[in-house]
Amino acid sequence: MTVNNLEAASPPPAALDEATRVKLAASQTTPSDTLSALAQDPSVTVRAAVALNVAASGAADQILADDDDERVRVLLTRKVLALLPNLSSADQARLRDQTVGVLSMLVQDAAIRVRVLIAEVLAELPDVPHALILTLARDAAIPVSEPVLRLSPLLSDADLLALLQGPPNAAAATAIAYRANLPEAVSDAIAASADTDAIRTLLANPSAAIRESTLDALIARAIEQPGWHAPLVHRPSLPDHAARALSEIVAAHLLEALANRPDLGAETVAELKSRLAVRLAQTPPADPAEDASDAGMMEMARRLEALGALGEPALLEAGGQGEARRMAAMLAVAAGVPLAMVDRAAAMRSAKALVSLVWKAGYSMRVATAVQALLGHLPPGAILHAAPDAGFPLGTDEMAWQIEFLASHNR
Repeated sequence: MTVNNLEAASPPPAALDEATRVKLAASQTTPSDTLSALAQDPSVTVRAAVALNVAASGAADQILADDDDERVRVLLTRKVLALLPNLSSADQARLRDQTVGVLSMLVQDAAIRVRVLIAEVLAELPDVPHALILTLARDAAIPVSEPVLRLSPLLSDADLLALLQGPPNAAAATAIAYRANLPEAVSDAIAASADTDAIRTLLANPSAAIRESTLDALIARAIEQPGWHAPLVHRPSLPDHAARALSEIVAAHLLEALANRPDLGAETVAELKSRLAVRLAQTPPADPAEDASDAGMMEMARRLEALGALGEPALLEAGGQGEARRMAAMLAVAAGVPLAMVDRAAAMRSAKALVSLVWKAGYSMRVATAVQALLGHLPPGAILHAAPDAGFPLGTDEMAWQIEFLASHNR
C-alpha cells in the first residue's frame, strides 16, 4: 500500500508497519488529524518524524511539546525555531496563533537543552511574545537566561531593574551589565550592588551610561577592587577630578594610560605626568644585581622620556635618594647613548667624560655635579664645577671628543 493511499486513513490503522507510519508522519500532504494521531504513536521514530514535519498542525506540535522523549522535544524545538526568521508578516500572525502555545510549553521544559535552544534563537528577535522572553530571562539556568538578559531588545528598563532586584541566578547582573546602551538607572542598580564581577563588566562596557556621581562612588570603592582599575581608566568619558582620584590608587602602567588620555585638561595631564615621574623614580628594581634590572631601569627611563618627564628634577631626585643605577639609566636615555657608555665613564672616574655626557643629555652643570659625585665617586676636589657664567667648564669640541672617545670603546 502506498503512502498516498494511506493518507486518506485517519487515524492510520494499527496494522500499519512502523516504516509506513514514519513515511506518513514525514509527508507534508498527510492530513492534520492523521499527524495528530501519529504524534501519539508508541514509536519514538514516528513521533520524531512528525516533530520534523513543517506541515504538522499546532495541535500535533502541542502534543509533541509534552512528549516523554527529550529527543523528540529537541527536534520539535529546532523545527519551530528554524521557521521564525524566515516568516512573512502574514506568517508571523499565523505563527502566533499556532505556535505560541508550543513555545510556551517548551520554555518550561525540564530539559535545559530545549530551553537553551529557544533562548539562543529568541534572544535577539524583536517580535516574539514578551512573556516568552521574560520566562527565559527568569530561568534559573545560566545558559538559558544569559543570552536573553544580555541581548534581548524586548526587555524594558523596568524588566531589567526587577531582574536585578530578584536575580534568577548568580550571573544575571553580569549578563545585564554587558547590554549595549545600558541606561543610567540600570547602571546605578548594578553599581549599588555587591556584585564585583558585574560592576567590572559594567565599567568595561563602553556604551553603558554611568552618572558622574556613580562613577565617583565606584572609584572610592575601587581602592579595594584592583580588577576595576583598568576599566575605570579606560572609560570613554572621564572627568578630570575622577582621573586625579584614580591616579592615587592605580598601578604605574595605568597611571601612564591616564596621563595619555586626550580628553583631560592640560593642567590635569601635567599633574598626572608629574605623579607618574615620581612613582617611576621611586620604584626600586626587583634585583639590582641582575642584568634584567638594568633593562627595567632603561625601560622606566624611556617611559619618562616619552612622557616628557625625564627632566633635571627626576635625575636630581634619583641622585638625592642615592639611586646611582637609576640615575645612570636616566642619563643614558637622555643622552641617547647605551648604558654601557655611562658605566665606562663612571668606571674611569673621569670628571670630563661624565660632564660631557650630561652636556649631551641637555642638562645643566647642577646635574653634572651630582653625577660626578654619585656615579664617579669623585671627591670634592676632583669634581669639575660650573664656569663663572654657570655654564660648562669644558669647550664643546672637547666634550664632543669625550663622547666620541667613550663611543669608540663601546663598539
